[in-house]
Amino acid sequence: MTPFEIGLLSLAGMGAAVMLGLFVPIALIAASYLGVWAIKGSPLLASKLLALAANDAISSYFFGVVPLFVLMGFIVSEAGFGRDAFDVANALFRRLKGGLGVGTVGANAIFAAITGISIASAAVFTRIAVPQMIRHGYSPRFAVGVVAGSSVLGMLIPPSLLLILFGILAEQSIGDLFLAGVGPGLLLALAYAGGIVAMALWWPGFVGTPDQDSDEGALGPREVLAKGLPIALLIALVLGGIYAGFFTPVEAGAMGAIGALLLGFGMRRLTLKRLWTVLVETGLVTATVCFLIIAAQMYSRMLALSGVPAGIGQFAANADLGLWGVMLIYVAIVIAMGMILDSSSIMLILVPLMLPVVIPMQVDLVWFGIVTVIAVEIGLLTPPFGLSVYVIKATLDDPDITLADIFAGALPFAAIMLAVLGLVMAFPVIATGLVP
Repeated sequence: MTPFEIGLLSLAGMGAAVMLGLFVPIALIAASYLGVWAIKGSPLLASKLLALAANDAISSYFFGVVPLFVLMGFIVSEAGFGRDAFDVANALFRRLKGGLGVGTVGANAIFAAITGISIASAAVFTRIAVPQMIRHGYSPRFAVGVVAGSSVLGMLIPPSLLLILFGILAEQSIGDLFLAGVGPGLLLALAYAGGIVAMALWWPGFVGTPDQDSDEGALGPREVLAKGLPIALLIALVLGGIYAGFFTPVEAGAMGAIGALLLGFGMRRLTLKRLWTVLVETGLVTATVCFLIIAAQMYSRMLALSGVPAGIGQFAANADLGLWGVMLIYVAIVIAMGMILDSSSIMLILVPLMLPVVIPMQVDLVWFGIVTVIAVEIGLLTPPFGLSVYVIKATLDDPDITLADIFAGALPFAAIMLAVLGLVMAFPVIATGLVP
């Protein structure tokens, strides 16, 4: 059996194991080990090669970005800055048709700029925004749909954990990826806001009958400043420091975590007990991501040894699909996989497989990363797996709102994401315009 055939067989075995419910990193590691063993004919050599891959994965300087931004995100969430973002955005948009929904999108965009974790956004705004919207006359299906849709902004607007993961996998500048996420992230937020206003005007059966005359949520200029200034300072510290060249992404993550910690204690919103909860959650998420990255590096080494990516690239060249043919097929596969796998797993499986295919086509890998993240994030809203939907359901704990209701509410927002993805693919400058 040739290495190429062994590589294909290991991929098939890994896919079957995942479908049967095996944890994705374990499936990747097992397939990688067995594949290298079969190719090299030595279990000892396979162990040494994969141990080297694991060491290379976690010894990278940029791996330090992961725990620091995760820590900052959890501190910000625990200190209640999500509620501040919602109050400020609601005060700005409450008089607009569908204003509370638009305010939720705006708050999620603000929150995304200091957390970078979609799940955190979904959990925070399910508690804050959904009860408020339902109380003001919005339909429950629309309320949960707005939160589900806007929560994905956390993985696109920098800092983003998925962009960091892509940067590590593709060996691209994380700072460039953060810059590239700004345009598409803002475009998606604006598209969501426009979609909400349009639905409020022309689809009242879905939106409900919101009360536009209530003065609840009105804030004076001083209150807006008091709630918005700490968030603005954190965003300026982290993103401003990266873009101005003062910090590397790793240093910016550290400064952001320190800044969030000082604000949390200074505003008396953090206690030592709550800080311990933050540290435990950070450790759990970091360990999970670390395990994922190690598995991905092992998988990449096995693929390189087998020659499968090169073979697929050769097939694409001989089939004369062209760049657009390859990209459309790739995006369709990513979205389809999003229905059964989580975001990180999709990237771990597909990115190492596709990089050798698109690099010879002179594809801008920063743009390719943004396209990948948007396509992957659509999967957070699609059944049956839709991770954001399950987070919202678990956080809401309301038996009257079913999973089907949340998926139905998120469907228009998934369609808007698909349209934005098409625009980013057709006009790469949306993503690459800010990248030097």
